[in-house]
Amino acid sequence: MNPTVTDQWSVSKGPLVCNIVAVTVQRATFQRARSPEQREERRRSILDTAASMLREMPVADLSLNELARRVGLAKSNVLRYFDSREAVLLELLVAEWTGWRTDAERGLEGAAGGPVGDRCGDVATVLAETLNARPVLCDLAGAQASVLERNISPERAAWFKRAVLAEVAAFAGTVRGALPELTDAEAFEFAGAASLTAGALWAHCRPSAAMLAAYDADPELAALRLDFVPTLRQLLTVLLRGLLARP
Repeated sequence: MNPTVTDQWSVSKGPLVCNIVAVTVQRATFQRARSPEQREERRRSILDTAASMLREMPVADLSLNELARRVGLAKSNVLRYFDSREAVLLELLVAEWTGWRTDAERGLEGAAGGPVGDRCGDVATVLAETLNARPVLCDLAGAQASVLERNISPERAAWFKRAVLAEVAAFAGTVRGALPELTDAEAFEFAGAASLTAGALWAHCRPSAAMLAAYDADPELAALRLDFVPTLRQLLTVLLRGLLARP
């Protein structure tokens, strides 16, 4: 058992570094899960192990074979609990969204005062900074449509989309707490757009080694290099002000 995990992936990829809390992965003490409690324990072990792996590597590098090896199961046994690797990762994505929403709620406490224009910037800043503190969430969100939704059953797809709707609605309520000038529909629209924007932007803010070399060699190209927090803050501020100004 590997008791602690460090954020080696973030450190090696460039300036977008955050501290990830170390986690402990508990392996099941039984060989065959017979009771509902044992099945749930095994399922949780698979999810916890996948979460630990994502703190070491990007989504693209996490394989079902390696996940099964670290859990201590055959690949076929992992598939008894989840349709696929993607099904595991979608469940982790929902959990990460929930955790981020809690972070954002804490950051936005007391943000309902002051001019509305200033509050748009304050909300955008909190959201950008709390997202930057969750690289696993951003990486999963960036892979959601193109990868994670491509190898799952219709039942799992429906479960995921219902979970997304619930998370977006809850997050919209958080945003309205700081910006009550938004209607329910506008807050929901912003909440969905913010999640999509963060996932797409994250990938662009983590260039390959070849792109980094090209930026360093040509100052004109360097203007295309994006920093996640300031860029996301600006985009979310523009979106919020546009929604409030819309007739």
